[in-house]
Amino acid sequence: MGKIGQQGCESYPKLAVKPSFLQDAEALGNPVMRIFRTWAVLLFSCAPMMSQTSAMTPCNQPTAEIVASPTQGIVLNAARPASDWDSATPVTFCFDWQGKNPDPDRETRVRALWSRDTLYIRFECQYRVLHVFADSDPTGRRDHLWDRDVAEAFLQPDASQPRAYKEFEISPNGLWIDLDISPGAKPDLKSGLQRSVALDESAHTWAAELAIPIKALTTAFDPSAIWRANFYRVEGNEEPRGYYAWQPTNTPQPNFHVPSAFGRMRFATPGKK
Repeated sequence: MGKIGQQGCESYPKLAVKPSFLQDAEALGNPVMRIFRTWAVLLFSCAPMMSQTSAMTPCNQPTAEIVASPTQGIVLNAARPASDWDSATPVTFCFDWQGKNPDPDRETRVRALWSRDTLYIRFECQYRVLHVFADSDPTGRRDHLWDRDVAEAFLQPDASQPRAYKEFEISPNGLWIDLDISPGAKPDLKSGLQRSVALDESAHTWAAELAIPIKALTTAFDPSAIWRANFYRVEGNEEPRGYYAWQPTNTPQPNFHVPSAFGRMRFATPGKK
């Protein structure tokens, strides 16, 4: 994610102080009003229970670890995912970058697979309205891709370099960018990633699969090592936009470049999770 404007969060409508049916009932006289008041008390006394139920929705259950399941290798097909993906437990999020304002209509699920030479990542995204670039390099690379709708993966294989990590972005129409982030620099990573995307406009969902060569991430891959990682979504082409994070960065304004907030990525060995 690049430079962010000063207004990064979305506004939400305030709840009405008094429902209209209570306002209408006041004009009917006290007996009817007493019935409405009794009914209203029963209704709103259930509100805490309903809010607790809402708080247990899948996109409201963050975990700090994603586990990449082993695979012998797959063919990317975002529309018809390989069965290997079933073995990968997803992480799900719909909170904004501060861990607030959950939006199930922009829920994101992320799964990971790994082989000796490739890390695979699959995004499954719900959306409201699409905003994408129509132009790109011949390879599909697009600079400043973060200025439109994207799903993002930030990966840090080497925790001994806490401010260095790899950034990958994919858009609903298959445009991409990869960057090698370090203090004061963000050159192209030139990872050789492959990708597949699928859009279902009737369901308001899009999916993307990435295949990232391990050698572009680390020169000495150790499956027993714990990596750091974070995943994000951006939706919108002008402020206020939606900025969503698996692990919240808790910055005053939207900012995904906070490696200290990253979660963990673990690599499961065959037969184990």
